[in-house]
Amino acid sequence: MDNITEHFKEALLSSDEEAARRIMYESKQHYTSLQFIENVVVNILDHIGDDWEKGEYALSQVYMSGKICERLVDSLLVDHSVLHKAKPKMAIVLFNDYHALGKRIVLAHLKAGGYKVTDYGRMDTEELIERACKEQIELLFVSVLMLSSALRIKEVVQQIHQRCPGLKIAVGGAPFRLNSGLWQEVGADFVGFTAVDALSIASSFNGGQQS
Repeated sequence: MDNITEHFKEALLSSDEEAARRIMYESKQHYTSLQFIENVVVNILDHIGDDWEKGEYALSQVYMSGKICERLVDSLLVDHSVLHKAKPKMAIVLFNDYHALGKRIVLAHLKAGGYKVTDYGRMDTEELIERACKEQIELLFVSVLMLSSALRIKEVVQQIHQRCPGLKIAVGGAPFRLNSGLWQEVGADFVGFTAVDALSIASSFNGGQQS
């Protein structure tokens, strides 16, 4: 872990948002905004979450780290107004969870890549299935933070494949990074371990099928 990520981690664990923000802006000589989000923010939050599972940190530290990062990332992300790739028809959702940071990061990368993506916000099973099928979404990105939410995706996948079989589902989030085979267990069509993977999935998708 380099000095930037180590100091950023220390600031988060101390709930020192001012220090974290200062480190973020000082890092611009080394990273672009999206690189900082991917290489520092996501990496550190994964480490903190993993260490919490081992009993090294308090749940309050995990929670505050996530909230601070959400605010910092919001200040970095730029909503690209030129959206020239309408295909595939895509949507992204935070499923049965309350930490939206991962979804925001993926959405930012997709928009930066020129894709038009409908943001569903936070949804649970029936509402998500109903809207995605009604709007004839071709590729649905599902983001989760907690393992319990990830396991519930299996029901979503089964129902969507029955009711609108042309719709493909890509999953992502900490549970899938920590267990690389979990996406297959829940029956998803694709998995993204990083936000860059989401771009690869979108670019390889052609008319509801992966090219």
